Amino acid sequence: MADELTKEQQDELDEVFAKARKALAIIETYDQSRVDRLCQAVAWAVANKQTFTRLVDMGIQESGLGDYASRMNKRFKIRGVLRDALRQKSVGIIEEIPEKGIVKYAKPVGIIASIVPTTNPDLTPAGNAIYAIKARDVVIFSPHPRSKKTTFETVRLMQEALEREGAPAEIVQCLTKVNIPMSKALMARADLVIATGGQQMVRAAYSSGTPAYGVGAGNATMIFDETTNIEEAAHYTMLSKTSDYGSGCSADGNLVVHESIYDQMLTQLEKEGGYIANTEERALLQKVMWDDEGHRLPDTVAIAPQKLAQIAGFEIPEDRKFIAIIGDGIGKDHPFSSEKLTTLLAIHKYEGSFDNAVKMMHAIYEVGGKGHSVGIYSFNDEHIHQLALEAPVSRIMVRQPQSKANAGAFNNGMPMTSSMGCGTWGGNIISENLNLKHYMNTTWVSRPIPEDRPSDEELFGEFYVPEMER
Repeated sequence: MADELTKEQQDELDEVFAKARKALAIIETYDQSRVDRLCQAVAWAVANKQTFTRLVDMGIQESGLGDYASRMNKRFKIRGVLRDALRQKSVGIIEEIPEKGIVKYAKPVGIIASIVPTTNPDLTPAGNAIYAIKARDVVIFSPHPRSKKTTFETVRLMQEALEREGAPAEIVQCLTKVNIPMSKALMARADLVIATGGQQMVRAAYSSGTPAYGVGAGNATMIFDETTNIEEAAHYTMLSKTSDYGSGCSADGNLVVHESIYDQMLTQLEKEGGYIANTEERALLQKVMWDDEGHRLPDTVAIAPQKLAQIAGFEIPEDRKFIAIIGDGIGKDHPFSSEKLTTLLAIHKYEGSFDNAVKMMHAIYEVGGKGHSVGIYSFNDEHIHQLALEAPVSRIMVRQPQSKANAGAFNNGMPMTSSMGCGTWGGNIISENLNLKHYMNTTWVSRPIPEDRPSDEELFGEFYVPEMER
């Protein structure tokens, strides 16, 4: 059967789990200073510039995806994950609430199965390893076949760092005979699954029988109201759209622009390196990006705008950084309003009040991406508040480039991560950035406190009828 493992795969799986259990028994005994030092050691082993440069080169050459400069910047995300991990407790007592008589103790979740996406073959293993080690877990990585050598090397470097510190290398391991059946078998045997990647694999994680954290699809949208700083907003759009050739689920895909600044925004986007496609070029792009049933085609994912245009059958200047099309509608029959995952975005004009922008936002997320994120460039707090009340998303970035901000940045307070939950909107169990607390079990110790029992009058208010209690 297609889902059956070969003998070699079964042997590898048995071996890595046996090693993982032994390593888990050891790391569970480490104190806080020990795990903190190990986090620092594995982070430096992959996040130093010299090493990360090599990993980035490997990943791009192996997969054929990604932009070098953007990938290099991801080493700072590892620093952010390390920052967040080091600032929290994960051994013994991690929180006390005296007034409630509650003391919380952290415990490992055990053996984690981490599914690695092809777009982050080095960042995902590093970030997950830092949080897992901090929580005294062990991790078995299942790399994407298209970039498995890069993930092998990333894990090998982290293993060497652990050994230099006298810790078991098997705290982190990587499968070598990887395919979909192998990943499914890994997930079924682990204590926890962290699935970062395509929706097929996320669904497999949820059906594995193992507790799982998955991520939802993105269709990142930015709203620009009449208070927008046009120059800065256009620059942020360029940064977000061009990051790793638009491969991230947080890369701006749709701009919803107020009519009063619409023309100026188009002009400014061109100054930032945008190419505004005409109607004929838009039709050519649609043919190579989606099939007749609206399924996204893989050959135009995460590529330079010049290559995207060439595949579509036209040329754009070499200095152009992304392509923009004028939206011709929103809905299932308008594929440009869906997730694009490349160096192309759609621009939609809204007229009149901010309510119309919100209606367009809702329509976009009915096409796809519900639960992920929306951004707003505005200095109108009422608009920001209204969007926060109504948007069916887990995160809203205010005056920030989403692809740089959603997963945490050094100038916002979002937890640093490479995995973002999208809540029940996106079919996920969490609606926040995956971070240290999700890698731990917590034991609550409860001591008696003075009785906290409100009267019936307080509880039921005007509905309370004393006679009915007699």
